[in-house]
Amino acid sequence: MYVHLTQMNAGEEGVVVDIHGGIGARQKLIGMGITPGTRIRVLKSSPPGPIIIAVGSSRIAIGRGIADKIIVRRELR
Repeated sequence: MYVHLTQMNAGEEGVVVDIHGGIGARQKLIGMGITPGTRIRVLKSSPPGPIIIAVGSSRIAIGRGIADKIIVRRELR
């Protein structure tokens, strides 16, 4: 199931399938290691604050505006 990163809850995992946004948003996310094919895990997602995700061994905080541009294939456990 494809969802926006903002629709995922803490503890859920998935794979980035697309980034909807301009070149600036794409470059920023690529710089953080978030590209299509990247496996991510949501560590914390409590509105209105940022979403904290794990990408490999890194933990990254992403604002909800840019997180809404990230399309993820949610993986069920």
